[in-house]
Amino acid sequence: MSPFVNNSVQAAVLYPGTNRDLRVEDRDLWQPAPDQVQIAIAVTGLCGSDLHYYTHGRNGDFAVPAGVITAVGRNVGGLKVGQRVAIEAGIFCRQCSFCVKGRYNLCKTMKFCSSASVFPHFDGTLRERMNHPAYVVPSASLAEPLSVLIHASRRANLQEGHSVLVFGAGTIGLLACALARARGASRIVAVDLNPARLEFAKRNGFATETYTQYLSEQHIQTMKARATGILHHFNQRDGFDLVYECTGAEQCIQMSVFAASTGGKVMLIGMGSRNVLLPLSSAACREVDILGSFRYCDTYPDALELLGSGKLNVDCLVTHRFALKDTKKAFETMARGTDDQGNMVMKVMVGPGSVKV
Repeated sequence: MSPFVNNSVQAAVLYPGTNRDLRVEDRDLWQPAPDQVQIAIAVTGLCGSDLHYYTHGRNGDFAVPAGVITAVGRNVGGLKVGQRVAIEAGIFCRQCSFCVKGRYNLCKTMKFCSSASVFPHFDGTLRERMNHPAYVVPSASLAEPLSVLIHASRRANLQEGHSVLVFGAGTIGLLACALARARGASRIVAVDLNPARLEFAKRNGFATETYTQYLSEQHIQTMKARATGILHHFNQRDGFDLVYECTGAEQCIQMSVFAASTGGKVMLIGMGSRNVLLPLSSAACREVDILGSFRYCDTYPDALELLGSGKLNVDCLVTHRFALKDTKKAFETMARGTDDQGNMVMKVMVGPGSVKV
């Protein structure tokens, strides 16, 4: 074995070609580079994008990696072995115009853990240990997906008193609700096709009100009628100040435009349909801003402060935990939406053991 290899570690590896071909196997682990630390991964949170990779072999990715530092490169200061950390899953160049302007989430050479956006692909965090650049942050579960919402909310200029409509009551949608509540939104309505998720959202205080909406492939005018139905149901006839679209479904994106108020905003967060038919005339004539959001940028301090403040009731979002050797079962459980006992699946965590972080 090479002197630069510490040892081998187990990793969950998704193979191309046949969908769902995921294998747990040994991989060499190299000593950390001078500007890296080595981290024993305690937990990785799976999300919808991970599931798209697993079932379809393509999509974006947002992971929630956290663990304990096991080795430190010689040029790293301020970090030590045994420190509990989470990582920002992207490695950016720090030199391009986007990085210089502080918008490093748009860096053209960004390498993001387990994302297929660059070649060769950059390995993810479903393994026992990994090396990573030293810009790690204090550990907190859900800091990374919350960062996605903080970044989106900054772009949308979420304000106290705003009325907020959220399409999608998965983890990201419920975090959108939680953040809106923490920021003082006057009304938070969650829309989903799954009544169990909506009941979960209401029971745990994420949304003030909920609405069940079933989708089908229909004409865009039908989506306008459905959006109007939502507005009438909640007596919100002028529309919502801010609409978070967290599903990526074309019909929900269309309804979002119709459901936003004149001068309101639609924040696109969900990743799904690659090409979407949009009611642009409705958006243009009513000055509805349609905004995109990609990953996050300088959000971890706010995320950690919020998670430590007690303002967000998010611990209940983690419903299932699996050991690394059971990664395939974790994905299959997530794909079904219910576990073997029929319980609803929300956020799934995978790690070498059942460690809580």
